Amino acid sequence: MSQVKENDTVKVHYTGKLTNGEVFDSSLEREPLEFTLGQGQLIPGFEKGMINMELNEKKTLNIPCAEAYGERREEMMQEVPKNQLPPEVKPEVGMGLISQTPDGQEMRLTVAEVKDETIVVDANHPLAGQDLVFDIELLEIK
Repeated sequence: MSQVKENDTVKVHYTGKLTNGEVFDSSLEREPLEFTLGQGQLIPGFEKGMINMELNEKKTLNIPCAEAYGERREEMMQEVPKNQLPPEVKPEVGMGLISQTPDGQEMRLTVAEVKDETIVVDANHPLAGQDLVFDIELLEIK
């Protein structure tokens, strides 16, 4: 039986959970996830966990944060004057914002704190600092 190896394109169903069991994402109610290993499309621990899986195999991956979205980094927090926001934006803690870097790339931010004249935004990935658990089922190897 064939096994997954580097550069294979695969289709999987998955359910991603935090270590407390809270589900943060799942493909079960939609199309399976298709990707090519070795292209950095997914977190390293997910790709590494796929190697040597066999067709129709089910597996649980326990992925430490270092192989997921990394540790939370304080330098990714920044205080921004409220007057730099569009006038229609009324910031609230937990609100998502999109910012553009000087080279034109979009960056997702989350409002971490609202002060009188400023807001504190967090550019860390929402799952940074978290160990993750994925239940996966290999559906296809191309």
